[in-house]
Amino acid sequence: MVRVEVPAGSGHPKSTHPGSGQELGRTLLSAWCDHWESQRDRPVLIDGADATTHLNGGLMLRATAEAAASLAAHGVAPGDRVLWSCGASLRTIGGLLGAMRLGAVVVPVSPSSTRSELTYIIGDARPSAAMVERDEQEEWISSVDGEVTVVRADGRGEADHMDAGPTLDRALPGDDALIVYTSGTTGKAKGAVHTHRSLLAGVHALRLAWEWGPEDRLILALPLFHVHGLCAGLFGTLTAGASAVVFTRFLEDQVLDAVPGSTMFFGVPTMYHRLAETGRAGELSALRLCVSGSAPLAADLWKRLNDDGVPVLERYGMTETLLTLSNPLIGERRPGSVGVPLPGVEAAIEGTDQEGVGELVVRGPSVCRGYWDRPDATRDMFADGWFATGDLVSVDADGYVSIRGRTTELIISGGHNVYPAEVEAILARHPSVAEVAVVGVPSAEWGESVVAFVVGAGGDPDVAALRALAAEELAPFKRPREFNVRGALPRNAMGKVVRRALQE
Repeated sequence: MVRVEVPAGSGHPKSTHPGSGQELGRTLLSAWCDHWESQRDRPVLIDGADATTHLNGGLMLRATAEAAASLAAHGVAPGDRVLWSCGASLRTIGGLLGAMRLGAVVVPVSPSSTRSELTYIIGDARPSAAMVERDEQEEWISSVDGEVTVVRADGRGEADHMDAGPTLDRALPGDDALIVYTSGTTGKAKGAVHTHRSLLAGVHALRLAWEWGPEDRLILALPLFHVHGLCAGLFGTLTAGASAVVFTRFLEDQVLDAVPGSTMFFGVPTMYHRLAETGRAGELSALRLCVSGSAPLAADLWKRLNDDGVPVLERYGMTETLLTLSNPLIGERRPGSVGVPLPGVEAAIEGTDQEGVGELVVRGPSVCRGYWDRPDATRDMFADGWFATGDLVSVDADGYVSIRGRTTELIISGGHNVYPAEVEAILARHPSVAEVAVVGVPSAEWGESVVAFVVGAGGDPDVAALRALAAEELAPFKRPREFNVRGALPRNAMGKVVRRALQE
């Protein structure tokens, strides 16, 4: 298969292989502890609900060491897996980081997981301990594996008063650090295994590209059970020696009230849409950087925010690869594009069609080492060191990458390829549309028929007008043959539309 490489990002700082050289012998743990030790009195994490409550460097050292000691007292050893299913708070973050300092492999899971979702991951990951917040979760875990020790959400317990704690921060760069389960949009979730080296490489690239430094303060309202909030938001903050205002949940007014004194905000498109609806989105212009990811940001919403002085920077990443593409910090940020490769990342397109659309493949030091206990899936997703993302993309003359859909979402109707993202972008322009998702459904006549699921903006969408718009803007084979009006689109925990649910 022909592979066409995407040009290296001219808008990003040049870098040798992130994670090489001096970085090769370091881990996130050593970087964090060096910062905390040298800044014992400086706030690191601030409670978003109460700005007077914070953890400074000295308290970060203590809280994480106490959590590690308690886990060790419960029998957790370096290399053991520890499930962490908690909301984001100063208390629960201490438990997560303590497990990492002990050398355990953290398995972050949504605290709102259902019984079947949680028990599936328990059975697959086989952790020795679990940190949870909900009472029923302990019973669910015991029903699958009675050997799993359930401890407090912050990881601390009887071991708080031990005279001698375990040895900390001994993990090596190649040791496993994190198993993050994929969103499951294509079937059963798989655990992507990240090492300390891949995590450090991921944040190193962001520090370079976004000029992230100790003077920055991030508004962190993302959940910490996916790589956007955890690996980019939290780990990036700690590795840069910066600080973050931590919110347990996203509330528009609280986030906007945190803008004074902050410099950065990371969000998903749903968050930006809600912020724009408050009429206060222009307040974000006081921040030096607003980043969007995890799902495409509608071009109209980008332009609306840009008109308010908020030029949102879109980027691209996956559970398996961490962040790999980004619009430039200095230079043109293009609506509808996820930018160019980050420092140290190589990107290419395979199997391009007549429109220049093909599958994005990437390689670099931030890519996971494989899937947990899935050698066949690991082999299928990697070829010659390249990771097949499953995302269909195109590249313009300046090297900017745009997402066109997913290989598994590609609709073949009457022998023609239809890319859902293209149809959605046209329909989303109509003022009666708040959200839209396009899928293919089996058709005896066409093989697959194009169907649009539409959420109205302040009322029912104007289906007749949408049909006329599609007829004007789209080739006949791309036009939806059916429009279904919905109150909301099914989404997973990170806000991505679960198209499989629409096809059922």
